[in-house]
Amino acid sequence: MNAKLFLEDGTKFIGKAFGSKNTKIGEICFNTSFCGYQEILTDPSYFGQIITFTSPLVGNYGITNDAYESSEIHCFGVVIKELSEKVFYKESVLTLNDFLKNYGIPGIEGVDTRKLTKIIRTKGALKTLITTENLSDSEAFELLEKTENVYLGNLTTFVSRKTVEHRKLQNPKFKVAVYDFGVKENILQNLIQRGCELVIFPAETSYEEILKINPDGIFLSNGPGNPEAVLKGIENIKNLLGKKTIFGICLGHQLLALSIGIETEKLKFGHRGGNHPVKNLETGKIEITPQNHGFNIKESTFDKTQGVKITHKNINDGTIEGIELTELNAFSVQYHPESSPGPNDANYLFNKFIRRMEQAKNTETPSIF
Repeated sequence: MNAKLFLEDGTKFIGKAFGSKNTKIGEICFNTSFCGYQEILTDPSYFGQIITFTSPLVGNYGITNDAYESSEIHCFGVVIKELSEKVFYKESVLTLNDFLKNYGIPGIEGVDTRKLTKIIRTKGALKTLITTENLSDSEAFELLEKTENVYLGNLTTFVSRKTVEHRKLQNPKFKVAVYDFGVKENILQNLIQRGCELVIFPAETSYEEILKINPDGIFLSNGPGNPEAVLKGIENIKNLLGKKTIFGICLGHQLLALSIGIETEKLKFGHRGGNHPVKNLETGKIEITPQNHGFNIKESTFDKTQGVKITHKNINDGTIEGIELTELNAFSVQYHPESSPGPNDANYLFNKFIRRMEQAKNTETPSIF
């Protein structure tokens, strides 16, 4: 069965359908990773996007029970050059084709993904329609034109937990409040492995509710969409600054910046892949990092009187990849230190969070009440 891909600039691609029989509209993006497609598909940060995989063959090791970053697929569509007909991994429990079918996600294969990626790099992240249904070209373009680009709004409530989740440990060293803006499972596991008991809160939980549990630290997670639209999140972080140790990743990094008046901007086509070089300005070392974001924070809007230190920069385009609020015991990075694209260059950031919570614990003034 044929599948079609329509871009808002008028470009059309025809390929072979796989996955679910469906029509979806989202923002087209590309990911340069050569493996990890299951982790990418289940990353909540991709909500509202149609993912183009630049790796030419996808699906050859199937789907496994231990590679979920969340409980479902969050992207709106999948574009690939070639779908592997066979699965070559004994731990696989599903094919990629069946995985997409289970979650109602359309896929198209046989697309010239190099050509498509060049279009995205030249024209930016375009609004796109993917269909595996019998939709005419005129119907598709009309539907595409009248549908808003969902990725420009606040999407955190679509992917966040609806209720508080408590992950208890036998003898926890720390209690961490996690703001779930679309948190990945790997992040939670990194904190648990370091002795952190987690209380995971929905995205719009008030700062008062966070402080009620008296956490040692607060973690601001990754997530999808436009950071400037996450108004409640920004306001809550503003009220938490200086009260507890804070660590943010990706969207959490952007929200931390917004909470002190730094602005964000949309990147032309974003950073998505497993091998983005980032310079640690404190050590001079280059870290190979996994990334997935379409926005970044604007260096031109920094107020130097706020005690903001830039800690990391992207080697490819010079964008900011990390900041520290030196007087407020808060720091954040734009990339995903929990992922392992080969090197584990960024694992030290979780240890830094632990050290900061430990230091804060040791310097706390005992209450007289």
